[in-house]
Amino acid sequence: MKLFGNKRLLILLLGFICFIALMGLTLGNRERMSWPERFITDTVSWTQGLFYKPAGYIAGFFEDIGQLRTIFEENKVLKQTLTKYARDTTRLNDLEQENIRLQEALGFTERQKQANNYTFRIAQVVAVNPDMLNNTIRINLGEKDGVKPNMAVMSVEGLVGRVTQVTPFYSIVQLLKGVDDTSNESKAISVTIKGKENESFGILERYDLPTEKLIMTKIYPNDTMQPGDIVMTSGLGQVFPKGIEVGKVVSVGPGNFGISLEAVVEPFAPFDHLREVFVVITPDQGG
Repeated sequence: MKLFGNKRLLILLLGFICFIALMGLTLGNRERMSWPERFITDTVSWTQGLFYKPAGYIAGFFEDIGQLRTIFEENKVLKQTLTKYARDTTRLNDLEQENIRLQEALGFTERQKQANNYTFRIAQVVAVNPDMLNNTIRINLGEKDGVKPNMAVMSVEGLVGRVTQVTPFYSIVQLLKGVDDTSNESKAISVTIKGKENESFGILERYDLPTEKLIMTKIYPNDTMQPGDIVMTSGLGQVFPKGIEVGKVVSVGPGNFGISLEAVVEPFAPFDHLREVFVVITPDQGG
């Protein structure tokens, strides 16, 4: 026949038949693959590995981007929540001291009614002065953001300090740890007691480093201040606006020469490891 006259075609057919037969013989025992199967399996696996690793890296990259986006949105919501919390806390403190009904009855002007309408601007702490005697931090808000010297700075917990130096994009904040009545650069803080019927005033003059407490002086000798009372800014010192919580009275005792009382105040705000703070801008400061 003509078919058998073609030797090349005959050899190809015989080889194909032998390959099919060899594959069939291996079907009965699948625990051990034949060398053609092993060759094909290894080749395919190696080829898949070339594409799988880059594909895995790419998929992981886009997954990380999606997670970063989620974290960014969560941080944005958290900052907004912290700002609202600080604003509401200060407003509540002020409302406990003044009654709106009395303001209207006394004919307060609109300027007087808006006097405590503070603006809070959140700032990141970008640097901390390692000098323990300096006790300052640097924040990423400056003149371009409306920040000015002597503006109060607080955290969610309470008063942190005040702005001392301002550049276009950054500001230096003096912490309460640096309060010292002997320093020309410091400002004593006029404070009062939260929710007290008989108003009680004093001055936060210094920070006691060994005990990590604030010392409140010039308290009226017959004052009924007690441990546990909440200390807040009075607004009478012309630096710090009123209504910002500072700390809690720990003890009360005789002051210098026995003519006034002196109190030890535990600050609410931690001064170490600060990450985010709020700059308090009053209407008079152009906020």
